[in-house]
Amino acid sequence: MNARQKTERARLSTQDWEHGALELIAEQGVGALAVEALARRLGVTKGSFYWHFRNREALLHAALERWEEHDEAEVLAQIEPIRDPRERLRELFHRVAREVQSHRIYAALLKALDHPVVLPLMTRVSQRRMAFLTEAYLQTSMPRQEALNRARLAYAAFVGFLQLNLALGMPRLSHEEFDAYVEHVASTLIP
Repeated sequence: MNARQKTERARLSTQDWEHGALELIAEQGVGALAVEALARRLGVTKGSFYWHFRNREALLHAALERWEEHDEAEVLAQIEPIRDPRERLRELFHRVAREVQSHRIYAALLKALDHPVVLPLMTRVSQRRMAFLTEAYLQTSMPRQEALNRARLAYAAFVGFLQLNLALGMPRLSHEEFDAYVEHVASTLIP
């Protein structure tokens, strides 16, 4: 191993590669994730990649696991302690509205559901989000079927807005309009 390889290996961690992969996915989609392109983007040779991952699929899997863990830790875990279920839902809607990078990744993953690594991840993420929403609605004293339907509606509104906004580039909302939209969604979906 030469001095340059040692420097590159020490300079970039596994997390750096995963973070870079997630940024690339958010910008260009799952199909754009390539070792050589990512190495160029990170300013290293692709040889340094192999110190951390055996192939592109291993990187994709690790990066998506990182995104999934971040999603869980940064959003759901922070609002779970809120005792009032209505306030918990309101805080969820407001926090989720601010997770722009996570939204871009989610939208890119929706376009790649035919990928064998993506589909199981998106299924887990969606099931966990639906369970969280359903439980919160149940805690507002909604009957089970109504809570499940409201959770579906809330999640469909989230996914639909991402598709409209990120995939189709509409609607173009100012910050004030977006904040008003999020407040409208919260008022409409929280009993």
